[in-house]
Amino acid sequence: MTAPLYAIGDIHGQLAMLEEALQRIEADGGENARIVFLGDYIDRGPDSRRVVERLLQGQSEGRNWIFLKGNHDRMFSMFLEEYPRNDTRLLVGYHWLHERIGGIETLQSYGVEVSEGDRIFQVHKRARAAVPQTHLDFLGELKPYHQEGSLLFAHAGIRPGLPLESQSEDDLIWIRQEFLNDERTHPWLVVHGHTPNKQAVHCVNRINLDSGAGYGRPLTAAVFEGSECWLLTDQSRKLLAP
Repeated sequence: MTAPLYAIGDIHGQLAMLEEALQRIEADGGENARIVFLGDYIDRGPDSRRVVERLLQGQSEGRNWIFLKGNHDRMFSMFLEEYPRNDTRLLVGYHWLHERIGGIETLQSYGVEVSEGDRIFQVHKRARAAVPQTHLDFLGELKPYHQEGSLLFAHAGIRPGLPLESQSEDDLIWIRQEFLNDERTHPWLVVHGHTPNKQAVHCVNRINLDSGAGYGRPLTAAVFEGSECWLLTDQSRKLLAP
């Protein structure tokens, strides 16, 4: 019998929701449950720092947790480099501190305020002083994907038609329409987040677990046994079918 494998969608700084999701998983699979986190741990929500600290706590306790990289995690990491970079996948005129991205909320969770009239170099200096090295190391060690049996976990999805070894990190953490609109069967059932829905959805060739926690909607936790997927509620499992 295939051991259950759990997954949690985009957290986006929502610590209370993360704790609830972990409780549902532990109730279903015990404290040693294997969990794949689909990335986007930070931005938009109020508790990005504490979310990262909670994930690091689980890692230090030896939990069987697998952490994938999301586009927001990469933007945060790029901003914190010695010379801050902007992700070229963003729309022209956008940057990590743009009001629609959520980077300001992340910095606020680290005690860094961004005021009108601030320049990038000033905010960058304060951020570098406030964010612990352990958090930078965590961001730098995130995986672009996790493949297990018939399942492939990636934050945003894949470039259809390309073998796994040819997939680019840009696509794995940023792709949308080229992947979402492709109804062909992939070599795996692709489990992803990145594109928020009102609830998790099974689209035959892919499963989207981003239910919009970054916008205040519930955070999704799911369990897989082979290619079958159930959503975890406070009461029981709920089959997620196409």
